[in-house]
Amino acid sequence: MDNRDEVKAFLSSRRAKITPEQAGLTSYARNRRVPGLRRSEVADLAGVSVEYYAQLERGNLAGVSDSVLDALARALRLDEAERTHLTDLARVAGPAARPRRKTPAPHIRPSVARVLELMTEVPAFVGNGRGDVLAANPLAQALYAPMFDDPHRPANHARFAFLNPRARDFWRDWDRIAGDTVAMMRTEAGRDPYDRALTDLVGELSTHSEAFRTRWASHDVRLHRTGVKQFHHPVIGDLDLNFETMQLTADPGLAMTLLSAPAGSADDDALRVLASWAATRRSDVRTAPPRPQ
Repeated sequence: MDNRDEVKAFLSSRRAKITPEQAGLTSYARNRRVPGLRRSEVADLAGVSVEYYAQLERGNLAGVSDSVLDALARALRLDEAERTHLTDLARVAGPAARPRRKTPAPHIRPSVARVLELMTEVPAFVGNGRGDVLAANPLAQALYAPMFDDPHRPANHARFAFLNPRARDFWRDWDRIAGDTVAMMRTEAGRDPYDRALTDLVGELSTHSEAFRTRWASHDVRLHRTGVKQFHHPVIGDLDLNFETMQLTADPGLAMTLLSAPAGSADDDALRVLASWAATRRSDVRTAPPRPQ
């Protein structure tokens, strides 16, 4: 993923999304030939010259000051995720391209694994910005059973959402999940454009999924901290679960996600049924006869 191309596409796509009315411009030509704002209008709003903004939108963010980035963010009306993405793009910009690095093998510290093991009433898992699930407690494995049924490891949310036909039935709000998944991957690409595993995953999904290609081309970014996920589980049926995602500060790039339902709700009861099914499933695996050699 070339940083200059990413900067160019991101800035131009944000500029195209803003109407003159949204930007507070009261005097402008009605017969506009470009969607959104013109470069000159963004430059005026940011307090920089048109030539300088044109240079930025051509992909050159190397050496840009924080004050200019803040001015651009205000002019383009960027939200928190977009501001962070712009800052990340500026941070990795430089006069020479770095070679793609090989991603180190995932490692979950024993204390983190132990925390997952002790969480028996809520689904919990640890993942990275690519959507890899690096560790999950039994209840999370039961909840995401269709994803974990795929033998590919590590299990990956994006690969499941776009390449597994079961995903559209599993996610009742598949369109939103698909958009969120791609936006999180785009956010991760801004933080580390030299992550070879992420580049390879984007290439795989782009080759095999038009739905992914369309969303990836939008250059949307998003923070994934809290919200509601709507499942259609193959055994339990429909359930809505709240999720909270927390960064593991001692493990940069890793986050723990917990899912829950309000106490006494139908979804809370469904989680208890899921826990019983998960226990039965594990018991069946332990007691299964050995496969013939």
